[in-house]
Amino acid sequence: MALSDRIPYQALIDRPKLKLPNGKRLAVWVILNVEEWRIENAMPRVVLSPPMGQPLLPDVPNWSWHEYGMRAGFWRQFKALTDRNMKVTLAANADVCNAYPRVASAAREAGFEFMGHGFMQGPMHRLPDQADAIKRSVETIANFTGRAPRSWESPGLTETEETLDLLRLHGIEYVADWVIDDLPQDIATPHGTITTIPYTVETNDIVVHALQHLPSDQFLKRGIDQFDRLYLEGADNARVMAISIHPYITGVPHRIKYLEQLLDYVIGHDGVALMTASEIGDWYRAEMARV
Repeated sequence: MALSDRIPYQALIDRPKLKLPNGKRLAVWVILNVEEWRIENAMPRVVLSPPMGQPLLPDVPNWSWHEYGMRAGFWRQFKALTDRNMKVTLAANADVCNAYPRVASAAREAGFEFMGHGFMQGPMHRLPDQADAIKRSVETIANFTGRAPRSWESPGLTETEETLDLLRLHGIEYVADWVIDDLPQDIATPHGTITTIPYTVETNDIVVHALQHLPSDQFLKRGIDQFDRLYLEGADNARVMAISIHPYITGVPHRIKYLEQLLDYVIGHDGVALMTASEIGDWYRAEMARV
């Protein structure tokens, strides 16, 4: 069976009418991605091309680009989120708990939901032992927070044919890799159902700024445009919107105000339900049982 065959086509207009809590029309979840980039490895992405076309290891400037996010950018985003009492899903490379305990501790104490995001930043299909990496990720987060993660976002949204089965085997119920819809969908595995949570590759600061190289204010404009349409559609049937951010992208001084303005715009609407990944998943499963 092809991997895509595991997630049968569903037209959004044919989905059952679902009701968000308290009469809300749009569930919004914010994903704060914190990662560990190892200086001895090639970087997951770069902001500065190698001088004279000669890649170097260690790649000091591009490692530092990300490291700035963990040392400075995270704290701007953390303040923006906690000042507004946002619910936050922390998509964390599990080894962040060891490599950046100051970051992980602040997130834990603020009540962020820890979402598995691999053990270290790197694609799932390049892991020598994917099962072990998933197991270590779950155990590391569980030991640090006192609670095993229920949700998962693969680094770069990468999967192999066995990823979903391994995630469910190790207790993961909700996965954000499948950016196929504005509502969740169930996927069968030999170990029980795993449910997609609507994620985004477009209202994602990596795509807007690191890949499409758009000006600093475009994350705000795109986020508002996305929000407005989903909020409008939510009057007919519930919708889910994801806002995905990275400390080294929208945590920098010239972009942080646009993230703050987007958050203010979202919470300025009465019909918004602020949720985490597992809260959206639990809501969806309960609603599907109801209908």
